[in-house]
Order: sequence, then structure tokens, then C-alpha cells
Amino acid sequence: MGGMTTIHGEVAPGFEPVRAAFVENFSRRGDLGAAVCVYRDGRPVVDLWGGVADPETGRPWTRDTLQLVYSATKGATATAAHILAERGALDLDAPVAKYWPEFAANGKADIPVRWLLSHQAGLVALDRPVPLRKALTWYPMAEALAAQRPLWTPGTTHGYHGRTWGWLVGEVIRRVSGRSPGRFFADEIAAPLRLDFFIGLPTSERDRVSRMVHQRPDVDLTTVPTESVPEELREQVAAWRDPDSFSNRAYAVTDPPEIDFDSPEVQAAELPASNGIGTARALARMYAALIGEVDGVRLLSPAALASATEEQAAGKDQVMLVPSRFSSGYMLPTKANPMIGPSSFGHTGRGGSLGFADPKHGIAFAYVMNRVIGGSDDVRAASLVDAVRRSLA
Repeated sequence: MGGMTTIHGEVAPGFEPVRAAFVENFSRRGDLGAAVCVYRDGRPVVDLWGGVADPETGRPWTRDTLQLVYSATKGATATAAHILAERGALDLDAPVAKYWPEFAANGKADIPVRWLLSHQAGLVALDRPVPLRKALTWYPMAEALAAQRPLWTPGTTHGYHGRTWGWLVGEVIRRVSGRSPGRFFADEIAAPLRLDFFIGLPTSERDRVSRMVHQRPDVDLTTVPTESVPEELREQVAAWRDPDSFSNRAYAVTDPPEIDFDSPEVQAAELPASNGIGTARALARMYAALIGEVDGVRLLSPAALASATEEQAAGKDQVMLVPSRFSSGYMLPTKANPMIGPSSFGHTGRGGSLGFADPKHGIAFAYVMNRVIGGSDDVRAASLVDAVRRSLA
């Protein structure tokens, strides 16, 4: 693998550091197949790809290879909700139950839509997980969440709703628009911008999707003696070891809890928190159209964008157990993930993917990859972002 990977695509003058960082991701940081795209002021300035899309067959990563981006999908779904809000069809400060009456059960009558978007509703887990086959058909999971009691007093704290967020926000989109979240995204965002990005993959696109490769960490911290765990990680490791912790229960809402994101059934379903599939080009282009015009299309007005990206929750996350910051649906910069700077907003995905925009610099960025690394060992996205920052200096 070493330095042999051929990189394809184009880089505008001044953005050569991004190409160098992308090459290094393959030669030094473990990338197998990946793509990176950067827009500046509505135009692409970086569009690169390389490596292997499927290590089992040796299929190369091409310009049109599609990649599942896990939670980077949440940025796309949040954008759909904000389009409905700007149109006046959805009031983020109205109770969820106004649009989804069954949601009022178990003391949830007053929870506003905004708290679903910003991970404050306390619905990170289910008392009774839903069989996976049923969860993939949508309605049983929406029904289970409507009946679920909050696991903390809503609005008093926040914790990352890693899996449930997609059904919660997605059901509101469905009730308001009359369309599934994936259909709404396809009609109102992907079509006008000609985005190669899907929430619910059509069968016709299946052969373009890359295969995930999961890299095990060098040391499994859940198996070492507590005194060997670095002090700053002990609370997280204790939570990972406890099956009843929010950190575990948030990802065990289906039965079985493990989801094979390479399977055709999972890719075809709509999981608006975690199974968006597309190109880096599509994700960057969506973010570019949030902060400005792209080929005549702008997704949100400046006022709607300001509202969509205003901080709603910050501080220690009850699920991730580290500081996190959220607007109504987008992640905001933290020390661990500064993006470009204070005006950035976007979303990471499990194992390394990242999409975001920075209105101050006119930058939109996306990086997608098929080798899932994750944790502090993974600096691939950060190295690319750092190279973008240097290119702007």
C-alpha cells in the first residue's frame, strides 16, 4: 500500500497542501480508499480520490465511487429540517407533538423540535430495543420512540443521540412534508444541486458503493487493568465496560445491536442518522450551497442559516462523556474538532468521515473513506483540514 497509491483529480493553485496531506493519508495514515473535496465561494478548488473501493476484489476507487458516511449523514438530515423551517412548514420551537401527536406519551408533550435536533430530549436509548428487521422498515422504531420515556429531564442536559436521532428528526420531517426523509432529501436538496448522495440507496447504485474495512485499535482499553488506562480516558472506558451506560445503550436500540452497514438491506433502508451514502463532492457541494450560491442554488437564506447554526447545547456530553457542542442538528467546533474555526458547522461520521462549512472563509469541505479507524489514532480528516487552513493563510 505504502506510497504506491495513485491520486486522481484536480487541485486549484494555492491548495497544493491538501493534495500533499491526502497523499500522506495513504502513505502514512492508513487510508485504503478515500476522496476529499473542497469548495471555496461556491466553486470546487479540491476534488481528489484514490485507492481501493473494495479490498476483497481489488476494485479501484473511481471518480464516482459512493461511500457510506455514518453520522456525517446527520448534517444532510438537519439541512432538510431547516429547509422546512425556513418555508414556515416546521416551527422548531413548537412541541414535537404538534406534528407527531403520539410523541406526547410518557411526559413528552412539551419537548420542542429543537431539542430533538440538538440532542437534549433524553431519548438516546430504548427500554426495549426493536428487532433490526423491523427497525429497517421505519414505523416500528418511530412508534417505539413515541412511547419511550426520556432518560433524563429533557432540556436539562445533552447527550449524543447517535442512532435514535435519525428516526426522531426523520419522523418529524415525514409528518410535516408527507415524504420520507430520504425522499425529501432527494427531491429538495439532491435534485436541485445534482448531488450524488442518498439516504436510502436505490438498487441501481449499489455496485458503486465501496466496502467498509474496520481497523481494530492497537490496544482494546476495555480489556486492560483500570490503572493502565490513561487518567483522562478512565470515565469513558468505565462506561464502555458497563452495558447499562448511555454510551452503550445509545448504540443498542436494535436487536441485535450490531448493524452491518455493508449489507444491501441496511443500505436500502432510510437511517437518517447514519446511512447516508455519497461522494465527497456531493457532501462538500451541499455545505457550499448552505453558505452561498452554487450554480444558482442556495439552500438556506443567511438569516435561516444563522438560526440553524446557533449554539443550542454545549458542555460534557452524557453519551460521549467528552465536551461537545451542537446547534439545531449540526456539530459546532470544539478543541478536539476545530474544523476551520469558530464559524464552522458540520458533522463527523464514525471512523473518520467529515463534512462541514465555514461561512467566514467561504469554505465547504468533505472527506469520505472506507477504512474505519476512529479514536485519537485517526488524524486523517484533521490533517486535511489543517492543510486547507494553511492554503487560506
